This record gives sequence, C-alpha cells and structure tokens, in this order.
Amino acid sequence: MTTANAPSERLHALDAVRAFALLLGIVLHAAMSFLPSPTRFWFIEDTHQSLVLSGVTFAIHVFRMTTFFLMAGFFARMSFHRRGTPGFIKDRLLRIALPLVVAWPIVFAPMAVSVIWASQFPHGGPLPGAAGWPPVLPRFPLTHLWFLYVLIELYAAALLLRTGVVTIDRAGRIRMAIDRLFAAIMTSRLAPAILALPIGLAISLDPKWVGWIGIRTPDQSLITNGQAWIAYGSALAVGWLLHRQIGLLRQLERRCLLNTAMAIGLIALSYGLAFAVSMVATHVVAAPVSLPMIRLAGAIAYALAIWTTSFAAIGLALRFMAGFSRTRRYLADASYWLYLIHMPIVMALQLAVSQFDWPWPAKYALILLVAMPPMLASYHLLVRGTIIGWLLNGRRPQPDGAPRNAAAGPASG
Repeated sequence: MTTANAPSERLHALDAVRAFALLLGIVLHAAMSFLPSPTRFWFIEDTHQSLVLSGVTFAIHVFRMTTFFLMAGFFARMSFHRRGTPGFIKDRLLRIALPLVVAWPIVFAPMAVSVIWASQFPHGGPLPGAAGWPPVLPRFPLTHLWFLYVLIELYAAALLLRTGVVTIDRAGRIRMAIDRLFAAIMTSRLAPAILALPIGLAISLDPKWVGWIGIRTPDQSLITNGQAWIAYGSALAVGWLLHRQIGLLRQLERRCLLNTAMAIGLIALSYGLAFAVSMVATHVVAAPVSLPMIRLAGAIAYALAIWTTSFAAIGLALRFMAGFSRTRRYLADASYWLYLIHMPIVMALQLAVSQFDWPWPAKYALILLVAMPPMLASYHLLVRGTIIGWLLNGRRPQPDGAPRNAAAGPASG
C-alpha cells in the first residue's frame, strides 16, 4: 500500500510546517524570561511578567515538537527510499550529527556567559539544582539542540526496526497489515484519541507531572527520558507511516477546521487544569476532587491536545499553504540555521532588557525585532549558497523563485 510521489504542492505545505515548527521555537524561547512561575525555571526573570505570553508559550509547547518529529518521520522515509540505507546514514550524519557536534560548543559558550552575567541580577544565574561543570555523564547540557540528539536516536531505532520487519516479513504481509491498521486509525474521527493513548499513559504515570512542563524536555542528559521517547518516537512513526500512504493526508486537510476548533478547546482545558494543579498543590485553594484526579484529567486533556493540534497544524497548511511561495521557501531554507544560532542571541537580549521598567510587550517585541534581522542576514550572507547551506538543507543552491523539492532541513531528505 505504499504510495509513490506526492504532488509537489503538498510537499511545499509540509515543508512549511516543519519550518514554522522551528521558527515557533524562537518565539517561545524569547518569551521564557517573561513567564510567571512560583519557582525560577529560566536563567533570568524579567521584572515584568506576562500571563498572555504564558498562554501563548503553553499553546506552542503543546504541539510544536510533536509536529516537527511527525514531519521528520515523513521526510525521513522519503530520503531513505531515495538514497538507500548507506546513503541515508551518510545524509543523516552530515545534516544532523555534524551540526550537533559543531554547533554545540559555538552556541553553548555564549549561553554560559549569559548565565554567569545573569548572576549579577536579582532572580538570575544558574538554575537551582543545575549540574556543575564539567558535567558528569550521562548528564550533559544539550541545550536547545537536544532535538538533533533525539533525531539521531530515533533514526537509528527506525532503521533497526525496519531491518527487523523486512527480514521476517519478506512477503510483506506484516507491512500490509500495519498499513491497513494505520489507515483505519487515520480515517477514524477518533485518530487523535487513539494516538494519544501512549503519551497520555506515560505522563499520567508521572507523579510529578504538571501541564506547564508538557513532555519532559530531554535537554540535560545523554539518556533520553521515556516520555520524550514515547511522544517523539510515536510522532516519527506516524510520519513514516503517513509517507507509506500519502493519500491519508487528505483526511487531515478535510478535518482541519474541526481539529482546529477541538485543539483550541483542549489547549484551553489543559491550561486551566495545569493552573488548577498548581493552585491545589501549593494549597492556595481547596479542590472538591483530589490532586491526583486533577492531574489525571490534565494528562488526558494534554495528550489529546498534542495530537489534535498537530493534525490541525498540518491540515491547515495543506488547505491554505499548498502552493509555492517564495517567502515561505526562503524561511523554510533559513529555519534550520536560525534555530541553531538563536538561543545565545535571544538570551543576551533577554538579559539586556530584563531590568528596564518597560511594559512586557515592548521588551518582548524588542527582543524579536533586534534578534531576527542579524540572524537572517547571517543566513543570507554566510550560509545560503555556501557549503554550510548545502550541508544543512541537503541540496545545491538554486535560484530564488524556483520551486524545489520540499524535503529540506533537519527533518527531511
């Protein structure tokens, strides 16, 4: 039941989804210093906190990385069948492993300087309980580049699993059965609920889980936590299976408005339950039901929100961003580089404005407006059209305005 090539416009839409997932990470990280919290969780707390940004970042955090890893699985299978196993491994080493190894020390050094600088300000400096330096393995500060490390793990797991299935399923019966089951799930209106079961179970069994943290970010250890493996591994598997039956994307396109409405409601419910958990846990208010029950309800709502919102984002892109756009193509090409380099720049700007007595919208806008132009300029002047751009995006430079294969960036081939 493997489908051949998809229409190019559909690939343009999916590549835009992958790119916007990375760019939303910059929007999210720029807001971190403004988020109110009873305990400090960022290297600096701005003097002006914002509940609005709290809601925005919560919504972004719900679906951003799951959507990204789903696209990673989709484009990974495309790359695998274009290049074969040796070519796929070489491509992933060049475009995922090499940027991780090269970029990490370059971005970590100025990030460490910002944290040390923040120690001179109230509510700033290393986070309580953070590991010292040098780190004791397996603890290791992967920072925002953790997604590359997890991608490498999941690609390796996917290759091993596929090799095992092909070895024992030479007639293809198992794969056909999997395709039929997956098609039945994706054509069902209960698809988000079915796919939410694994991660919903994982977070509900975590006695310390609260909605604010979402999926526990695997950025402080070389051993990826179980929640991340389940959430992002299942997302990558869904993307891989979607590429086997590309026609199933039409289900997401047809249901995009329904999924969007459900996503908005589930995110609002998850946000409210996360707030309720915090209030009950800190004894600010008394609840008519126990804290574990509220936490369980929050886990169910959050898991449903993950998949409903991911499907909504992909469906909306297929509906409204199907055609080629020069601007979207440029941003898609630039997104990988921008995400790699943005964190030390954003952190320095957060620290620089943190003590100003300005309203938070002015400071937040200033961070983004100051950060983005030089980052885009660095891409245009130093990356686009160079060997760095070829390594990151996997293709030789082409004239602007020419439609290109959408399989680009860290999630593609």
